[in-house]
Amino acid sequence: MPTTEQRKKKLIEKLKELFQLDQPELDFGFYKIMHAKSKQVSEFLEKDLLNIISGSFETVDEAKRVKLREQYEAALKQAREYGAPDPENTPAVKKARTALEGALSSADVEANIYDHLFRFFERYYESGDFTSRRYYARETADKAAPFAIPYNGEEVKLVWANYDQYYIKTSEYFTNYTFDLNNVDEVTARRSEDNNTLFGAQNENKPLRVHFKIIDAAEGEHGNIKAADNAKRFFIPHKKNPVEIDENNELNIFFEYRPDPDKTGQEGMWQKKLNEDAVKLIIDALKDKFSKNDFIEYLKIPAPTETQKDRILLEKYLTKYTARNTSDYFIHKNLKEFLNRELDFYIKNEVMWLDDIEDADAPQVETYLAKIKVIRKIAHKIIEFLSQLEEFQKKLWLKKKFVVETNYCITLDRVPEDLYKEIAANHEQREEWIKLFAIDKIKAGEGDMHEKGAPGYSKPLKVEFLKANKNLVLDTKFFDDNFKFKLISAIDNFDEKCDGVLIHSENFQALNLLQERYREQVKCVYIDPPYNTSATEILYKNSYKHSSWCSLMYDRILCSKELLKSSGICEIAIDDVEFNHLEALVKMIFGFENYIANIAIMHNPKGRDQDHIADCHEYTILVSKYINQAITNRLRLNENELIKKYSKGKDESRYRELPLRRSGSEAQRTDRPYMFFPFLYNKDSLELSVIPKEEYQKIFNGTTFDDAFLYDLEKKYNKLDLIFILPIRDDNSYGRWRWGYETCKEACKNGSIFVKLSKNPTIYQIDKADETFLPKSLWNGERYDASTKGTNLLKDIIAKNIFDYPKSIHAVEDFIYIGSEQDGFIIDFFAGSGTTGHAVINLNREDNGSRKYILIEMGDHFNTVLKPRIQKVAYSSEWKDGKPVSRDTGISHCFKYMRLESYEDTLNNLEFHENAKRNSMISKNSELREDFILKYMLDVETRDSDSLLNIDKFSNPFDYKLKLKKAGSDEYEEKNIDLVETFNYLIGARITKIFQPENLFAKFKRERDPELPDDQNTKLILNGKLENREDGPWQIRCLEGFTPADRLNPNSGQIDKVLIVWRNLTGKIEEDNAILDAWFNKKRIKPLDFEFNTIYVNGTNNLPNLKLDNETWKVRLIEEEFMKRMWEVEY
Repeated sequence: MPTTEQRKKKLIEKLKELFQLDQPELDFGFYKIMHAKSKQVSEFLEKDLLNIISGSFETVDEAKRVKLREQYEAALKQAREYGAPDPENTPAVKKARTALEGALSSADVEANIYDHLFRFFERYYESGDFTSRRYYARETADKAAPFAIPYNGEEVKLVWANYDQYYIKTSEYFTNYTFDLNNVDEVTARRSEDNNTLFGAQNENKPLRVHFKIIDAAEGEHGNIKAADNAKRFFIPHKKNPVEIDENNELNIFFEYRPDPDKTGQEGMWQKKLNEDAVKLIIDALKDKFSKNDFIEYLKIPAPTETQKDRILLEKYLTKYTARNTSDYFIHKNLKEFLNRELDFYIKNEVMWLDDIEDADAPQVETYLAKIKVIRKIAHKIIEFLSQLEEFQKKLWLKKKFVVETNYCITLDRVPEDLYKEIAANHEQREEWIKLFAIDKIKAGEGDMHEKGAPGYSKPLKVEFLKANKNLVLDTKFFDDNFKFKLISAIDNFDEKCDGVLIHSENFQALNLLQERYREQVKCVYIDPPYNTSATEILYKNSYKHSSWCSLMYDRILCSKELLKSSGICEIAIDDVEFNHLEALVKMIFGFENYIANIAIMHNPKGRDQDHIADCHEYTILVSKYINQAITNRLRLNENELIKKYSKGKDESRYRELPLRRSGSEAQRTDRPYMFFPFLYNKDSLELSVIPKEEYQKIFNGTTFDDAFLYDLEKKYNKLDLIFILPIRDDNSYGRWRWGYETCKEACKNGSIFVKLSKNPTIYQIDKADETFLPKSLWNGERYDASTKGTNLLKDIIAKNIFDYPKSIHAVEDFIYIGSEQDGFIIDFFAGSGTTGHAVINLNREDNGSRKYILIEMGDHFNTVLKPRIQKVAYSSEWKDGKPVSRDTGISHCFKYMRLESYEDTLNNLEFHENAKRNSMISKNSELREDFILKYMLDVETRDSDSLLNIDKFSNPFDYKLKLKKAGSDEYEEKNIDLVETFNYLIGARITKIFQPENLFAKFKRERDPELPDDQNTKLILNGKLENREDGPWQIRCLEGFTPADRLNPNSGQIDKVLIVWRNLTGKIEEDNAILDAWFNKKRIKPLDFEFNTIYVNGTNNLPNLKLDNETWKVRLIEEEFMKRMWEVEY
């Protein structure tokens, strides 16, 4: 049986795991943050917290236990002296023994409490995440305890394992992780030690990249083992082809991610063993397949840790790779409340058993209560610290992320021609146009795809060539900031004229940033999320495949709901695997009453082979924000469909003939009695009419038909030589008409019905052509085939495309048409290959609409598939093998594309700022130290980190830098972030004018100011005019626009006009403000151009003092507004 010390050690090890201190070799994400504080936290854990525990045990009185033993022995002695036949079972002895047994020793209590604390925290924690694992009953060897779900009396409650957590595992590391061996610390250190080796300076700038990649295992390749949803999966080197050095001299190491039938022991230890085995296998495979390569020597460089003295570089990165993808999937939304609630439940059900207490004496109850107090006291301390860690991560996750890059793609017809010369000389832009649009194939004077007499391609390009090819899409990333500002400033009301936005970001972060700008502005949300099938499986925590997917979807759909207009529609594609979960989620988020329909689509007519049924369909769920305000559109028939449906007449006069007699269900006269009556037809005058109303009313009296009266009517009108026409069914029974009496009477007058004379004359409706139709809930046909109208279409646009499973362009067009307006916003936050953007462009091309798209996607294919597809379909509507079939079908187009800071970027830019005075204070006061470490340490010590908004660096807002991790790699690059664009989104600004930056210069002098005190009686003013000079030390960037006057009611029609002024500060506050004042007064020379409600400016300033009597504008500091908006949580 474990000793008390062993149990204590076991608890401490578990707490280190919870505090993420147990894997010092992991230098990414939150592990990196905790390692920076590992010494401080470990000391607190092992010293201060242990003292708390020891102090808590003083509540168990050892002297009392000695006294109880004396009382027991005295009672036993007395029973024997009195000659009791069974002294042990006399009432007095039994009572004393029970009291003694109820008072455990301090050591026993301590050991018991260690066990309970370990069991409690171990139950809820697994690989970086806390998950609800509540039990109702005590577990036994042959029976697992059932789970319990918190329930508050709802009629229907949807719960999944991670419903109270944010899903954060959206990075690209799972499928492709890259690092450059020449840039790792161990190689840099080796280079400094010996510069004459393989690792010397001569190879420093030669990339030596290694890629870890997941590949699908072929069927039968590993014993035909299929992963159940709850099967534990592992990273296992691909047996047939574990390594490959490609033509670029880059090493690819291939893995499968699957269950391992050979697995024994704990999952973590088994993956560690697999990693160790993989190292040997990879090195051996490199030796066998590629005898001459530099990788082996690099990968074998020592990278030891305290526990792994013989670890090499390959194992270091392999451990990082597998760890990234097996831990930290979630951030709890309220860990403190969750753990405190679960702790109380645990104590009530597994520490303090009511049945035992009912039969216990007071001493036993006292023991129970003492133990509970100790457990709660210690557990609350631990929960406090865990809550700090989780709340800090939640804060970073919910922080609105910086825009780190902003560029624009604009067709040349919108670009001022005075910029064409610079464009024509840009080599990178020309190469991009060759790659995208094959402009090198344009020959001079050709008249098929290019205007006759037009100039052809040349190197460099000529201005005349650009003028002849105004559908070419310029990309500002190939130009400097000066060019970009000249271009953008030349386009007034830029936001309104921009046709779309592409955002390179994790979608939750993008949706979070978009809240203020697009709240209640989006008409249609269309998304095609991962279906969580084997082909499109999300990265999920073992045993939590479906719940991980539900958490992924829930928060993102919830965010997007806030962007929808009150008439907005949300459309989500899905298949059978997650359909039931998604439908329940959608009804939970939008409300059961706002559910519209589920449309089934035959998207794969050939069918996909499965075990029992060939799968050929998928679904799209439609839901409204508010069903009573929802607006949907009828679909349109194409020309062939219109001719087929309305085969009579021509052009505008097309129609079809429909029998007026009801057929199908409810076609008997008894089904709708008042729709049974005769028509009268005069063959001579060709006049069609119904019988008089007084006769009509006698045919059916409310309960029965008067057939005798009907017979008399027929005889009466036959004598008048009128044809008596009744709705007679094919079996000669009485039917009914589709229309009622009054409608038919009116139709006889306007000629919309007529008689077809035959053996049994009947009535037909003239149904005039309607090019629209109400969408049905089942779609099929060639136009919805995802293979020919999705995959093949994309291959024609992007020849070497490797993107899987794009939707049929026609299916997406139809859904967007149903849910959008001609001038509305459409957002797709699982943008994938860009089919949604393509569909929007096609619809606008067809009906001259001005729909705008917002596309959000992450990963390499943002730049390799999504963005180039949008550029290409704007240039031409027809493509084959990656080249345009026509060059005269392009449209005038402009879109903005941005990249956002990632959650991992936020973590990687955190810095701990030590404060000697603070450290000294808390070191002298144990209570203060405990409070600081448990509650405030992370927030306080990281406060001035750049990724958390370092206000001090707003003195030069154009040079605010972050270290950004290159996608899918272990490499960083330092980049300027776009504070200006970030702020626009934070305040929800609709930008109407972007001015070119001004570099300013001025001289100064002091002037006496009688309003100032005698000891400060001069003020600094400009000595001469404010000058615009290229080398001016002051730069001002200015934007104009507006924001909704009511943030929560953005469609009220009330707006605030805003002026946003960014400037660099030199540190000389008087000079800085004198420059700003002079610039400001110069700008408002034209009063009509200076009607603003709010002026935003960075840096302390004097602007409020410049307000004239007739002006009402107010000034707000950008720093304060930035800080407030960045940390707001709005849902």
